[in-house]
Amino acid sequence: MRIENKRNVEAMDRLELIKRNVQEIVTEEELEELLTKKEAPRAYVGYEPSGKIHMGHVLTVNKLIDLQKAGFKITVLLADVHAYLNKKGTLEEVRKIADYNRRCFIALGLDEEKTDFVYGSDYQLDAEYMLNVLKLSRAVTLNRARRSMDEVGRAMDNPTVSQMVYPLMQAIDIAMLGVDIAVGGIDQRKIHMLARENLKSLGFETPICIHTPILVGLDGTKMASSKENFISVDDTEEEIYGKLKKAYCKIGEIEENPILALFRYHIFPRYETVVIERPEKFGGNTTYNSYEEMEKAFVEESIHPMDLKNAAAKYINEILDPVRKVLL
Repeated sequence: MRIENKRNVEAMDRLELIKRNVQEIVTEEELEELLTKKEAPRAYVGYEPSGKIHMGHVLTVNKLIDLQKAGFKITVLLADVHAYLNKKGTLEEVRKIADYNRRCFIALGLDEEKTDFVYGSDYQLDAEYMLNVLKLSRAVTLNRARRSMDEVGRAMDNPTVSQMVYPLMQAIDIAMLGVDIAVGGIDQRKIHMLARENLKSLGFETPICIHTPILVGLDGTKMASSKENFISVDDTEEEIYGKLKKAYCKIGEIEENPILALFRYHIFPRYETVVIERPEKFGGNTTYNSYEEMEKAFVEESIHPMDLKNAAAKYINEILDPVRKVLL
């Protein structure tokens, strides 16, 4: 059954739309000034192609969709060279995953006509780009580069030189792509701050940074590939129902609750109202017009966790159905 009544976010205040579901903006004052100066600013996210796309990735895609609706021009960097430097496979392997990422992001709702998809290998090996990376390497200490990779690097107890180049390249990406805003999960914060601290000295503008939260895994702990405690965009309908049935969702508790996080960050941004379906003997269907309203009802134990899980599975399956179709 098709779920109707999609949210008309275009009517929302532009700044409110940009700020929705973000953990941090560095800085909000700079953002407000940018909106007064530019009718169509440019924002970007860099995705390191490595493995499956999961709902954590979708969270930043949601923010790009918000920005697109707020009048921003969007650039998606498919960072194949970064993935190679971070030991995520050969260049050929990560390029294939990058193509897969692109198809997923469009199916999730990014407007293909208004989104520039750029492969890192298309420009990151050019002389001007590499010269800027080398210039930045003269200004950034080894300790600073290493600290910036704490949240994103692989095997950082014994890092390679390539992993120290990684954050410098990310900073130069922001400069060379000509973006006003860098978007990413809060795990990207240290790299973004490195860019804010150093790009001005190289003659580039200081970027504004928008950081989204890191979603908790379905078991209530940190999301990790080894735990398989996440939803992938290519999971089948049956797999999603199965995963959410087993997910952590203690009645009345909102902290570290992955089911509530799905409603807050993925479902309510796309739907004007959300219906929790229940048998008549348990009170019948209940409709909520906002996440806050639904959360309050859950805290008051007016919603049973299993009813919440079933509703989450239905909505998430509808959101991901276009992705599964393009991947067939």
